[in-house]
Amino acid sequence: MGTRRRASAEKSRPSAFWPAAAVVIPAVGWFAKIEIEGGEHLPESGAYVLAPNHYSEFDPLITAVATWRLGRAPRFMAKESLFRVPVLGALLRATGMIPVARASTAAAAKQTITQAKELVESGRGVIVYPEGSLTRDPDMWPMRGKTGAVRLALAGGLPVIPVATWGVQEIMPRYGKLRLFPPRRRVRVLFGPALDLEEYRATRTATNLVAATDVVMADISRLLGILRGQNPPAERWDPSVHGQKETGRLES
Repeated sequence: MGTRRRASAEKSRPSAFWPAAAVVIPAVGWFAKIEIEGGEHLPESGAYVLAPNHYSEFDPLITAVATWRLGRAPRFMAKESLFRVPVLGALLRATGMIPVARASTAAAAKQTITQAKELVESGRGVIVYPEGSLTRDPDMWPMRGKTGAVRLALAGGLPVIPVATWGVQEIMPRYGKLRLFPPRRRVRVLFGPALDLEEYRATRTATNLVAATDVVMADISRLLGILRGQNPPAERWDPSVHGQKETGRLES
């Protein structure tokens, strides 16, 4: 499918993203030949939550470039502590990145509502990795997801757009070193239609949030299966069952 679209007002207006894009896009272009499919599913305007798979420390750059090429500014959720780092914090705020609260459940819930309201009012999108860290699945299929992406989407009535990438592991293996050669490795990015989570909107209990998250993870896995030409596992990898930590580097 083609990816050319009329530039959105968000991308057209001057912002802190332009100098960053001038550096990042050519650099990423050395490593990856990005092929985008299903780009019509990313809204040209208005707020949304983009939910990708995560299997390489390099894949956020691929997702960011693909989002930018489709006319939207790539904003991520970032740890709240990063916003207090000199220079970096200013850059994060200037580009509209969203801080993630980790103090308590109550604080996180309150901040989610605030963030959702701000996204709706500004018409911005945000990229949220439902897995929270690189997948622990041995075959790099999406693992069990966390509820953050769904919480944000349901709080603001935002569409959740699933997306899968594949090929980034040839550029930078999971927790591995960046490979400079050969350049321009093929990386595919497949966007899916917005997911219907309406049945979970009215009652946002813990059980419903987990169920809605599973819907999101299932569709990301489906998209990845298309890219890989394989059927995804019937059950997603659960790190706790295998005695693994869900954050930090994966211990071999």
